[in-house]
Amino acid sequence: MEPLSPAFTIDLRRLTVLRELQRRGSLARTAEALHLTPSAVSQQLAALARDLGVPLTERDGRGVRLTGQARVLLTHADVIAAQLERARADLAAYGDGGRGSVTVGCFSSGILGLLPTALRALGRRLPRLRVDVVQAEPPDLFTALDGGQVDVAVAVDFAATPPHTDPRYSRTDLLTDVLDVALPSGHPLADRAQVPLRELAMDPWIVGSGSSCCGAVTRSVCAAAGFTPEIRHAVDDWAALAALVEAGQGVALVPRLVRSLYAHRDLALRPAEGEPPSRNVFAAVRAGAEGDPVLAAVREELARSAADVVAALRG
Repeated sequence: MEPLSPAFTIDLRRLTVLRELQRRGSLARTAEALHLTPSAVSQQLAALARDLGVPLTERDGRGVRLTGQARVLLTHADVIAAQLERARADLAAYGDGGRGSVTVGCFSSGILGLLPTALRALGRRLPRLRVDVVQAEPPDLFTALDGGQVDVAVAVDFAATPPHTDPRYSRTDLLTDVLDVALPSGHPLADRAQVPLRELAMDPWIVGSGSSCCGAVTRSVCAAAGFTPEIRHAVDDWAALAALVEAGQGVALVPRLVRSLYAHRDLALRPAEGEPPSRNVFAAVRAGAEGDPVLAAVREELARSAADVVAALRG
């Protein structure tokens, strides 16, 4: 490697590739997330290493791992990205902040139970603002947030979600979404006021895919109750899940965010016995973007919508 130049510059697109490699852990997964080939990822990393004059990756069996220099660089990468977002926010605040477009990425039950109220309020508050919604979950949701394809990420805390302390994001906690047990109307436990989850260990289960937030949460909740569920059906669509429960094909955990979908179904929704299983729902923007007036408005309306949801469920 050439010695570090005092006038060196960093290509931010290449830095994004390095950040994604840190998140994904392999060239193949990084390439898939960024819609590149592994060869293109390697070329971007090699070019960044040449620009800086330091090695960024080293062989690790059949894969690669980050060098110490790469990890040092990544601590600065978060600061660089946050400062760019602050510059963007300051420029947005210079104008009236009510024009342009925002893309919100959100998980399916959040789109059903949280976004409609927030979007209506935003339409009244900022009528010239265009809001696009895409359904996405971690880790792809945060890859899109890092890359600018998404401006606000609405997500659930689970294994694939960045930790609460991740400096790359500014988070706003929205609500705690409780999961209820969905049972066929003729199930022996359908008349119980509360359902002990351990008594469902021998039932067939209807669960979302393992990569989905609700699928992952259901699996962890069952494990905490002392059993591994027999997954008969893997379904990520809430209306389809309701139809299968109604048809007596299994039991499921259902978030209260989508409770309205089940109002006219011939099935029983019961709280779980003891401490109810739940998931934390939050909104995130890139660190440094907190001052953007449009993004601030989006987060404010999401928080108001979440408060309305919580109040309605209590009522």
